[in-house]
Parts: sequence; C-alpha cells; structure tokens
Amino acid sequence: MGIINEIERRRTFAIISHPDAGKTTLTEKLLLYGGAIGVAGAVRSNKIRKTATSDFLEIEKQRGISVATSVLTFDYEGMKINILDTPGHKDFAEDTYRTLTAVDSVILVVDSVKGVEEQTRKLMEVCRMRATPVMIFINKMDREGKDPFDLLEELEEELKIAACPFTWPIGKGSQFKGVYNLFRDNIQLYTPEKSNISEILINTGDKENPELKEFIGPEILSRLWDEIGLASELFETFHKNLYREGYLAPLFFGSALNNFGVLELLETFIEIAPFPKESEAHERIVKPADPDFTGFIFKIHANLDPNHRNRIAFIRVCSGRFERNKLYYHTRLNKKMRFSSSATFLANAKTTVDEAYPGDVIGLYDTGNLKIGDTLTEGEVLHFKGVPNFSPEILKEVINIDHSKSKQLEKGVRQLTDEGLAQLFLQQPGNKKIIGTVGELQFDVIKFRLEHEYGAKCEIQSLPYVKALWITFGDNKEFNEFLARKAAFIAYDKENAPVFLAESEWIIKIIQDTYPSVEFHNTSESYRITEK
Repeated sequence: MGIINEIERRRTFAIISHPDAGKTTLTEKLLLYGGAIGVAGAVRSNKIRKTATSDFLEIEKQRGISVATSVLTFDYEGMKINILDTPGHKDFAEDTYRTLTAVDSVILVVDSVKGVEEQTRKLMEVCRMRATPVMIFINKMDREGKDPFDLLEELEEELKIAACPFTWPIGKGSQFKGVYNLFRDNIQLYTPEKSNISEILINTGDKENPELKEFIGPEILSRLWDEIGLASELFETFHKNLYREGYLAPLFFGSALNNFGVLELLETFIEIAPFPKESEAHERIVKPADPDFTGFIFKIHANLDPNHRNRIAFIRVCSGRFERNKLYYHTRLNKKMRFSSSATFLANAKTTVDEAYPGDVIGLYDTGNLKIGDTLTEGEVLHFKGVPNFSPEILKEVINIDHSKSKQLEKGVRQLTDEGLAQLFLQQPGNKKIIGTVGELQFDVIKFRLEHEYGAKCEIQSLPYVKALWITFGDNKEFNEFLARKAAFIAYDKENAPVFLAESEWIIKIIQDTYPSVEFHNTSESYRITEK
C-alpha cells in the first residue's frame, strides 16, 4: 500500500495564462501559503526588492516576464505539491505545451479587466485535446474590471467549458473586500498583503454576523447575497467526475497581489484536484501503480546554476518508484544509465532526493545523454506519446562574430536548443547553424544567454523560409532524387533527420504534386512514428 498512498498524496499541476494576467504572482503566493518561502517577491516592482522565485533567469528578472517553465516542489498539509509555472508569452508556447504533458491538472489565470485573451484560448485548446482538468482563477478583482456575471458568460462561450463558481467576489475594483467561499459557505476577510501572509480579520459562516455589515458595508453586502443567489441558479453545480474529465471548471475570484482568494484556491485544489493519472505510451497504457519505474523527459535546462555550468533534465515519474543511484534503461540509446544526483527544485534552489513516486517531477544532472521526449524504464522498451518538437515558422542563421569563441558558441547553441527553447538544424556545405522558433522573442533570449552564460557573441540573420517540415517518402528512388535536386533547401535536425526548408506554402504544394510519395510532418513526433 506504500506506493498507493504516495500516489494519492501527489498533486502535480501547471499554472497557465496569457501574459500579464498574474500567473507568476499567483505561483508566488501559493508558495507563500504553502510555507515554501517566507516572503513573496514581485515580477516587477521598485518597492519589493525580492524578485519572483519562479523567475530566476537573469533575462526574466530584467524583462519581468517568464521565458522558461519553473519547477517548484513543496509539502502542504500532508500533500506533495509540484507546481510548474509556465511562460505566458506566445513565443514560448511550445515550452508550455510540452509542460502540459507532464501535469495532471491546470490552474488557468484570467485577468478580470481584459477577460479571455488570445493565448488563453490556445492554452485551453491544448487542455481540451488532452482532457486536462482545469480550475480558473479570475485575478485582479481589485481593479475596475468586468462584471463577474459577464466574465463567467465570456469564459463559458470563449473557452467552451462549463463554469462552477467556488468563490464569489465581495465588491470589485476599489470596493473589493475579499471573497465569499461558496464551497465552505463562509467568509474569511484578510488584511491586504503583498509580501507576507495576511492576517485574518473576520472568519464566519453566519450571514447575520454584525461585523460583516460594519466591515463590508450594507450596500455591498446586500448585493453579494443577491449575486450569490443568482449565480447558484445560472451556473453548474459541482460534480467531481465532470471536473476531472475536463468538462467543468471550478472557478475562483481574487487578487493574487493582495492575497485575496489564494488560500481558498489552494485548500480547494488539494481536496478535489486529481492525483497522478495513467500515461499513454505507443506500446501500452502505463498506470501509476505499475511496480516498475517509468518516466519521460519533458524539459531540459542548461546552466540552472551558471557558476557550475550544470545541465538538468526534468523527468515526470509515470509509474513505480525512482531510486537514486539505481541503473535505468534509456530506450533511445539502448543502454543503462545511473543517476547519482537527482533533485527536487524550488526554481533554481535544489534539494537532493533519494526516491520519487508517480506524479513527481525531479531533475537529473546530465552530461548530454538525455533529450526531450526520452524515456527511462527498468528495462521495458517504451515511448511515451505527446512530447513533440513543433514545426518552426521563423528560421534564422546564427553567425559567429568572435572566432576565438567558436567552441563556446557551438556548445551554447547545442545546449540551449536541447532545452526545447528553439530547434537547431544543420545545413551543408559550411555546417550552417539554422535556428527555428515559433516566435521572435526566443532569438533575443538565445542571443542574451549565449553572451551572458557562454561568453559567445553572435549575429542572428534572417532567412527567406516560412516553415521547416520533416519529410518522409514512400519511394526510395523519389527520395534520393528529391534530396539531390533540392539540396539547397535541405537541413538536418539533431537526430540527423532530413528537414525541408520551405520558402512558401505554394512550394510545398508543388513538391507534393511532383513527388506523389512525399509526406510532410509538422511535428518531429509524427515523423519518428512514420519512420518506425
């Protein structure tokens, strides 16, 4: 029963949102209430000197944005909580999509002023594709935003999911006093605190409590009871199965910056959020309670500690028990590997762990053997689904401007693209390094990190391609002819798989007409499956 108990006390989830909705601030406050940190930081602030725990890269501190998924682990009320704080910016969506393969549920943060935004819709589509359970936190209720009923209607229409309010705002904007806990049928009112845990001012389940009228005001209080009555009629009642199947979203209001609504979210989450679920491999369904260890790499981070130039591969444990120093089978390399330095993280602060269970996300120190999508087992050949590289639409060449730093540039480009931040394609003659991304901002990050972490300066030059596509052929003769005739448009990924660099959609259609057996692939995963 030991492993079953360990599985049932795990909660592994991602926090996702459109940029600036308050995702990283909410993450910080969950860490604060979870006891993982003593003082909460701020993403951007001149008054609060501590920066956000999950934004630990130098470029994140300078720009006030998240550009990489942070892994944060802590214990709370007997539960083991694994939070994955993802980038909000659309240019880093690929990192977020891969992260969603490693979690059991999601908290989606929505700005009460702006409502549903572009990236919110895209992230919700990915959650829907995977039937990932979603909770929604409507943030920034202390600002003059949209009406709560209008927000709920917008969420249901735009995100195609039924909403079930678990808390309700007491006023809004400058009159926002806190939230009513519909799940517990009580009110806890706090002092607003930006850096520390708030002091409880009122905690009551008595609607007639005279302190409520005095603190909140009769007009706002009267409106609150009317709105709660109306909300119970208009919106879905909670059914745990519907939530866990991805059809129903428990919904919370609050202000992460001031701590309002955060504790209610955390306490409800640990009670109803799913523990680790089964994972799908090409060979079979892997169940968490299976006795043998299995896991897959979904993220790699170079230079987590710049002083030691270390490289960490993050693995999601899918079944069995991981043990430090035990030999495990690497399915892609077909060899056994031992990991003596396994760790849990609070952003870049690490703690060595001797064992891990399904749902846990741990870091493995790596010298370059592990890649995103790799599987580790106790000997079984498995390939987990859903950790692809996406077809990049922006392709640029990396040009070295300091030839005395060629080795540093080579190492930096390889390590940073191993992280999944971008994709590296090599083209001959000349061993041209072409980087492909889904957004422009990655190039700024790569250039910054090459200079500051590897001491290598470079220029990044635009290329005339609109897409890089993996290619397979049903006819070997056609394939060889294609490679010979289109050599100037062929590059190879890090697995030495051929990739076609397309200058236009029209060219792709012409090639499909000319070579009937050609097949283009938008993800490396679909290419590998076809090859197998």
